Amino acid sequence: MNKYRTYTCGELSENDIGKNVIIAVFLRNYRDHGGILFLDVADHYGMMQVVIDEHNKELMTLAEHISKESTLSVEGIIRKRSDDTINDKIKTGKIELVASKIDVLSKPLQSLPFEIYPDKEVKEDLRLKYRYLDLRRETMHENIIFRSNVIKYARNLMEDLGFMEIQTPILTASSPEGARDFVVPSRKYPGKFYALPQAPQIFKQLLMVSGFDKYYQIAPCFRDEDARADRTAGEFYQLDMEMSFATAEDVYEVLEKVLKEIFKKFSNKKVSDNFKRIPYAKAMLKYGTDKPDLRNPLEIIDLTKEFENTTFKPFKDSTVRGITVHDLAQKSNSWFNELVDYASSIGMPGIGYISVNDDMTFKGPIDKFLTDEERQNLINKASLKKGSVLFFIADKKEKVACKFAGMIRDELGRKLELIDKDSFELCFIVDFPMYEWDDELEKYEFTHNPFSMPQGGLDDLSNKKPEDILAYQYDVVCNGVELVSGAVRNHDVEIMKKAFEVAGYDENELKTKFASLYNAFHFAAPPHAGMAIGIDRMLMLLKDEDNIRNVIAFPMNASAQDLMMGSPSEISETQLREVHIKLR
Repeated sequence: MNKYRTYTCGELSENDIGKNVIIAVFLRNYRDHGGILFLDVADHYGMMQVVIDEHNKELMTLAEHISKESTLSVEGIIRKRSDDTINDKIKTGKIELVASKIDVLSKPLQSLPFEIYPDKEVKEDLRLKYRYLDLRRETMHENIIFRSNVIKYARNLMEDLGFMEIQTPILTASSPEGARDFVVPSRKYPGKFYALPQAPQIFKQLLMVSGFDKYYQIAPCFRDEDARADRTAGEFYQLDMEMSFATAEDVYEVLEKVLKEIFKKFSNKKVSDNFKRIPYAKAMLKYGTDKPDLRNPLEIIDLTKEFENTTFKPFKDSTVRGITVHDLAQKSNSWFNELVDYASSIGMPGIGYISVNDDMTFKGPIDKFLTDEERQNLINKASLKKGSVLFFIADKKEKVACKFAGMIRDELGRKLELIDKDSFELCFIVDFPMYEWDDELEKYEFTHNPFSMPQGGLDDLSNKKPEDILAYQYDVVCNGVELVSGAVRNHDVEIMKKAFEVAGYDENELKTKFASLYNAFHFAAPPHAGMAIGIDRMLMLLKDEDNIRNVIAFPMNASAQDLMMGSPSEISETQLREVHIKLR
């Protein structure tokens, strides 16, 4: 028998009334009710009330001197609580343990840096420095248990779908594409370095060449990128997957099943029955982003043609976007001024708008620059009616106009409370462009994954302008968050050579920088496709957290520091010499 406990708090119920039990717990709180002492105690499985009555003077004296968060082994009899003391907020709320013995197993040797119970707002850097205490707090503890349950469920889903879990290396070669690598110096090979994998991308493709049919992995990924609210600094986890002899449709089918099952199992919110498929170009036009929040019903329209002959200088020779909001004209001037202030805060020179009067005339500074023909065109194109307001976003550069229009759409959705916070709207973004022009480098660059199959294959690569070539690439977006990225892979050496040639790589560079795939594809690679689901982001959405670090056990802070472990840290001169490094 375990000497510290015979039961956990999660196991005890009304069925155990009258039993003598031992529990091992943390002391969360104590309350003195006129000679009777109540202890709130908790273990990993739940919380319980311990009672010390006035007749047990020795035990009461001991308990009064126990510090909060001490670890205890408590023995006693389970009894039913009186009706007026039942606590429906905890699983054991109808019972309590009447203590006969308490052993103090350990106690804090210094003051707690913050309260563990009840949960209170604490500065994040303090929480991260004492993360082991932060994880005792009920909300954080439940988040990590939740994380474990979701990952276990995801593994079972993948296994049921015929996927095999295979681990890929953590020490690998540096990649010339993608984000910035974390590099690891080699002791054995002076001047050479390993890199931590940004993703298992190349390895999972090689597994398909190896004849494995369906691979998956809960994969750690490492990228030396700055943190954001939905991206951790340094490392993250993804549910990685690849399939042989598969098309995009096969991946879509798996993705829809897995995501629907997980979201419906672990949330009470509404989940999209069918994931819409939105081409990248359409997403950028209608939503101003390739990560649209479809809970927002507002859409962006292109008004460039309507203003091609305008005399209004800010719109002349510019890309013009519009957003129509009905029944808004009655809003106060201060409401519109707040939107103008927001536009200024994101770098816009301002935001124009017109209101529609009851007689379908327009009100607003821009109206005097409009011709009758332009007014009628706007009524038709923007579906205007009395009480409507049409907002204008314009810029000489189409990308900039598109970006600002998307941000104004999001802000309008928030200000007007149009977002349904009780739903998950998931969609596929498809048909990404294969290349984009880089003004600084003065060359075409891959826009997404360089190992994707171009639509139209060798023929499109040879005969189309690079900016017109689409790739078999796809994302899944949920409520404005990119949740999944994937692609049909390029498995043909000739197509691979041509695809990289367009991006400025000759065959010798391809052989050197991507030797593993280049060589492997000479031995009959099967067509294959795959994706990766961001586990941390998915958990953030499921738990309705606004900070991704709240669903990770030991994250770094926003500045890429581990305040608990003290990293990054200096290392000794001996360690530097062993890996042949001299600091400058």
